[in-house]
Amino acid sequence: MPASENVQPAVSWLQRPLRRIVVKLGTNLITGRRDADWTRRGIDEESLSNLVSQIAALHATGMQLIVVTSGAVGAGREVLSRSNGKTPPLPRTVAYKQMLAALGQTKLMTAYERLFGEHNIQVAQALISRGDLTQRQRYLNVRDTLEAILEVGAIPVVNENDVVAVDELAGVVYGDNDRLSAMVANDLEADLLILLGELDGLYQRDPHRDPAAEIIREVPHISREIRRIAKGPHDGRGSGGMASKLEAADLATSSGTPMIIASGRTPDVLRRIIDGEQIGTRFPAAISQMEAKKRWLMTGITDGHGAIHVDSGAVAALEQRGRSLLAAGITMVEGNFDRGDIIKIEDADGQLIACGLTSYSSDDLNKIKGRKSGDVQSLLGHFYGMEVVHRNNMALV
Repeated sequence: MPASENVQPAVSWLQRPLRRIVVKLGTNLITGRRDADWTRRGIDEESLSNLVSQIAALHATGMQLIVVTSGAVGAGREVLSRSNGKTPPLPRTVAYKQMLAALGQTKLMTAYERLFGEHNIQVAQALISRGDLTQRQRYLNVRDTLEAILEVGAIPVVNENDVVAVDELAGVVYGDNDRLSAMVANDLEADLLILLGELDGLYQRDPHRDPAAEIIREVPHISREIRRIAKGPHDGRGSGGMASKLEAADLATSSGTPMIIASGRTPDVLRRIIDGEQIGTRFPAAISQMEAKKRWLMTGITDGHGAIHVDSGAVAALEQRGRSLLAAGITMVEGNFDRGDIIKIEDADGQLIACGLTSYSSDDLNKIKGRKSGDVQSLLGHFYGMEVVHRNNMALV
């Protein structure tokens, strides 16, 4: 069943209702320490079950939850250990780590499916690499797929596609899924991003070395001093650490999504965060989502991908009624562009009306311009929706 339209009331520091939340679960929460050298770590069933129960409780209120998960490599180590009867050596090559991720993905998703199934919630696995969210056509495909999963009331479980992501290629991997979770939050315009790990938040100094170190409760701006505080993973198990979490915060907050770093070991941590309790370290959004998206979409003015001209009825629908642009209102197509490009929308006189993310290429639009939405699939042989430019992906000038 689709999720209801109910949303949580606005938390004071967020200043907006909570409809959609991305929750990132760190490696140390999901894979338990088995041996002194950590080479036989499997899924920590008790910890994961507790977190799933909390997510399920929020889901029951009508809130939409997206889970970004780590732990596949750790789960794969246990699978390999059981399969050959001995403890394998620590990873020494990229291929070895990717092999562990491939072994662990099945075990990890089986655990999610079973645990969420106890709450009658369906899960859907989504393996994503960086290029999927930086290349515009694939960005749209990811967004549309995740939106469809949420629409039917399921919970997407997202992980980096470790089997094809290569550490040695700069910019391809995210860093323990922290940056991935921020990019997913941006893609889906989430109202809040929560990074759960073992640490309670960002500390003034490393609390493992200085037990007297105090937590920083709120970071209104990620300054040079804040970046200096951040270090890599203290135990060598995860690939992220506080530095990657700050990078995630920078991306999320500059895109209009507030973020929290908190400990997943804190009892009922998600509900308490939603209720506005001061837990972890808060990173307020630097700007509104609307402003962030408009800034991005307005780059269409200088990108030069192309433009579409629309009739007076479409202009009125866009400017006065806040509607999406349909094929029927298009009178002319200029330039060559692909699905996912940012294009200009102009009236019959060439006056700029808006910029937006197109769901169809210029070739497609030349075939369907002026036609009814019901004719699109038969004319093209494929269908990306009735909206040529959805109102959520449009910035009026």
